[in-house]
Amino acid sequence: MINRIYRPGDPVIFRKAKVSTCPGPRAISVHPQGCGETYTYHVDKFWVVESSRGDTLLVRTRRGKLHEVDASDPNLRRANLIERFLYRDRFPEPTDASN
Repeated sequence: MINRIYRPGDPVIFRKAKVSTCPGPRAISVHPQGCGETYTYHVDKFWVVESSRGDTLLVRTRRGKLHEVDASDPNLRRANLIERFLYRDRFPEPTDASN
Protein backbone atom coordinates (compact mmCIF):
# COMPACT_ATOMS: atom_id res chain seq x y z
CA MET A 1 0.00 0.00 0.00
CA ILE A 2 1.25 3.47 -0.85
CA ASN A 3 2.02 5.65 2.17
CA ARG A 4 0.37 9.03 1.53
CA ILE A 5 1.89 12.07 3.15
CA TYR A 6 -0.37 15.09 3.52
CA ARG A 7 0.86 18.50 4.63
CA PRO A 8 -1.17 21.43 5.99
CA GLY A 9 -2.53 23.48 3.11
CA ASP A 10 -2.75 20.55 0.68
CA PRO A 11 -6.01 20.58 -1.31
CA VAL A 12 -7.71 17.18 -1.11
CA ILE A 13 -10.80 15.66 -2.69
CA PHE A 14 -13.02 13.34 -0.66
CA ARG A 15 -15.57 11.21 -2.52
CA LYS A 16 -18.58 10.98 -0.18
CA ALA A 17 -21.33 8.36 -0.60
CA LYS A 18 -24.89 9.65 -0.34
CA VAL A 19 -28.47 8.37 -0.58
CA SER A 20 -31.36 10.56 -1.70
CA THR A 21 -34.57 10.66 -3.72
CA CYS A 22 -33.19 13.43 -5.93
CA PRO A 23 -29.41 13.51 -6.64
CA GLY A 24 -27.90 16.93 -7.22
CA PRO A 25 -26.11 18.17 -10.33
CA ARG A 26 -22.67 17.16 -8.99
CA ALA A 27 -23.68 13.53 -8.36
CA ILE A 28 -21.34 10.89 -9.75
CA SER A 29 -22.15 7.21 -10.49
CA VAL A 30 -25.88 7.39 -9.74
CA HIS A 31 -27.60 4.01 -9.18
CA PRO A 32 -31.21 3.29 -8.14
CA GLN A 33 -31.68 1.28 -4.96
CA GLY A 34 -33.74 -1.92 -4.75
CA CYS A 35 -37.26 -0.48 -4.82
CA GLY A 36 -36.29 2.36 -7.17
CA GLU A 37 -37.48 5.22 -4.95
CA THR A 38 -34.03 6.36 -3.82
CA TYR A 39 -30.63 6.60 -5.43
CA THR A 40 -27.10 5.95 -4.21
CA TYR A 41 -24.41 8.21 -5.59
CA HIS A 42 -21.12 9.93 -4.81
CA VAL A 43 -20.28 13.60 -4.49
CA ASP A 44 -16.77 15.06 -4.55
CA LYS A 45 -15.99 17.30 -1.58
CA PHE A 46 -13.17 19.82 -1.94
CA TRP A 47 -11.28 20.30 1.32
CA VAL A 48 -7.93 21.60 2.59
CA VAL A 49 -5.71 19.82 5.13
CA GLU A 50 -5.44 21.80 8.37
CA SER A 51 -3.19 19.42 10.29
CA SER A 52 -1.96 15.86 10.40
CA ARG A 53 -2.28 13.80 13.59
CA GLY A 54 -0.59 10.48 12.95
CA ASP A 55 -2.94 8.45 10.79
CA THR A 56 -5.77 11.00 10.87
CA LEU A 57 -6.10 14.31 9.09
CA LEU A 58 -7.99 17.37 10.18
CA VAL A 59 -9.54 18.88 7.05
CA ARG A 60 -11.48 22.12 6.58
CA THR A 61 -14.49 22.65 4.31
CA ARG A 62 -15.38 25.83 2.41
CA ARG A 63 -17.76 26.86 5.19
CA GLY A 64 -15.13 26.34 7.90
CA LYS A 65 -16.28 23.00 9.29
CA LEU A 66 -13.56 20.64 10.47
CA HIS A 67 -13.62 16.90 9.84
CA GLU A 68 -11.29 14.12 10.98
CA VAL A 69 -10.51 11.70 8.16
CA ASP A 70 -8.31 8.62 8.16
CA ALA A 71 -5.28 9.35 5.96
CA SER A 72 -5.50 5.86 4.42
CA ASP A 73 -9.19 6.23 3.44
CA PRO A 74 -9.53 5.17 -0.22
CA ASN A 75 -12.09 7.96 -0.80
CA LEU A 76 -9.50 10.62 0.06
CA ARG A 77 -6.92 11.77 -2.46
CA ARG A 78 -4.71 14.76 -3.14
CA ALA A 79 -5.95 17.07 -5.89
CA ASN A 80 -3.74 17.02 -8.97
CA LEU A 81 -2.59 20.14 -10.77
CA ILE A 82 -5.45 20.17 -13.30
CA GLU A 83 -8.08 19.68 -10.56
CA ARG A 84 -6.51 22.50 -8.55
CA PHE A 85 -6.96 24.79 -11.54
CA LEU A 86 -10.41 23.60 -12.68
CA TYR A 87 -11.96 23.52 -9.21
CA ARG A 88 -10.04 26.43 -7.63
CA ASP A 89 -13.30 28.12 -6.62
CA ARG A 90 -14.51 25.05 -4.75
CA PHE A 91 -11.52 24.69 -2.42
CA PRO A 92 -11.55 26.69 0.83
CA GLU A 93 -9.59 29.94 0.96
CA PRO A 94 -6.17 29.58 2.62
CA THR A 95 -6.06 30.75 6.22
CA ASP A 96 -3.46 33.19 7.46
CA ALA A 97 -1.77 31.61 10.48
CA SER A 98 0.23 34.75 11.30
CA ASN A 99 -2.78 36.64 12.76
